Amino acid sequence: MSKTLVAYFSASGMTARAAETIAKSIGADLYEIRPETPYTSADLDWMNQRSRSSMEMNDPASRPAIAEPVTDMAQYDTVLVGFPIWWYVEPRIVDTFLESYNFSGKSMIPFATSGSSGIEKAVKSLNAHCPAATWKPGKLLNHTDVASWAKTIVNK
Repeated sequence: MSKTLVAYFSASGMTARAAETIAKSIGADLYEIRPETPYTSADLDWMNQRSRSSMEMNDPASRPAIAEPVTDMAQYDTVLVGFPIWWYVEPRIVDTFLESYNFSGKSMIPFATSGSSGIEKAVKSLNAHCPAATWKPGKLLNHTDVASWAKTIVNK
């Protein structure tokens, strides 16, 4: 039997709401990619070049620590990975997540939220960080019927 995980990082709650809707609509397990050191409002001030998020995104090698690992990643055949778009790509903590497990042979489906950016550059970046996975098309979920999209994509 195939088992699905919805793993997500959310800074403002928008991606969390999408992830929760997806998990509920397809009967998937839900996992929040939480930083070991939570982000403060000041950390997320993208207009401040010295804020934590700006410094992480300026350093491609940055890998913020994750608070808790996924219990038994091997049980999942499909993993939906959700995140807000930061500087046209996924936040570095999502890279930490992708590099922490063996996704070889798993179906991976990205989804994102964004105020203005598309998901295209993030999809290329995700593939680069996790080339052993089988990546399916991703989607920016700002103005989408999230539940309908999830049911459609998981059944492909």
